[in-house]
Amino acid sequence: MSDPLRRARARTRILAAVAAGLTLCAGLGVRGVADGDVAKYTGDALYTVLLCTLVVLLAPRTRPPRAAAVALALSWAVECAQLTGVPDALAERGIVARLVLGSTFNAPDLLWYAVGAGLFLLICTVVPRPGGLRHS
Repeated sequence: MSDPLRRARARTRILAAVAAGLTLCAGLGVRGVADGDVAKYTGDALYTVLLCTLVVLLAPRTRPPRAAAVALALSWAVECAQLTGVPDALAERGIVARLVLGSTFNAPDLLWYAVGAGLFLLICTVVPRPGGLRHS
C-alpha cells in the first residue's frame, strides 16, 4: 500500500473517530435537553449515524452508501432482536447493554434508523473525505 493511501486511511479513521465522539455527545446532549418523542427518535437516528461512523472507523475504504447500508441493517437487526426478549434480559444486567441493544421493539424506530442513515449520507456530501477520496 502506498504511503499517501495509508495516510488517507489514517485520516479517514481519525475523522470517523471524531465523528463518532461528536455523535455520541450529540445523542447524550439531546437526552439532556429534550425528552419524550423528540429525544427518543433523535436518539434512534443518531444511533445509526454512530454505527455508520464505526463502520468507517473499522473499514476506512468503505464508501458512505455501503457504510450507511451496513449501519442501517445492524440497526434494524438490533431492533428486530428486541422481539425475542434477549436484549431486554441483557439490558437488565447493565446500562451499556440497555443503551446499545434497547429493550422493547417499536416499529417507528425502523423509520428513524433510516433517517439516521440518510443524515450520515447528507453529512458525507458536505464533509470532504481525506486525501481526496471520492464518496461514490
